[in-house]
Amino acid sequence: QVQLVESGGGLVQPGGSLRLSCAASGSIASISAMAWYRQGLGLKRESAAMITSGGTTNYAASVKGRFTISRGKSNNTVYLQMNSLKPEDTAVYYCNAKFWRENMDCWGKGTLVTVSS
Repeated sequence: QVQLVESGGGLVQPGGSLRLSCAASGSIASISAMAWYRQGLGLKRESAAMITSGGTTNYAASVKGRFTISRGKSNNTVYLQMNSLKPEDTAVYYCNAKFWRENMDCWGKGTLVTVSS
């Protein structure tokens, strides 16, 4: 079992930056990959960025070049650096841990990011 706690959300103006953090605790050695998903009001939850245990990253086309996912030195923290934010980036951002062997996902409770002037 893994617990995920997000932090760093808030209100930012268009063009601004924000960094989200996700702290994982529990059976973190079993995690295959970690990801950030987001869900805008009235929209489906979508993947924004993912990083595997080997360090491979991939990004949604809508955030590529603006967002960067990374891991902390202890491997129990994942960050999402968000630059050049747009109003359409407004969403609740969820941290996700993937366990491919067990075909299971764990989710955090989410943190709200609002991009508005």
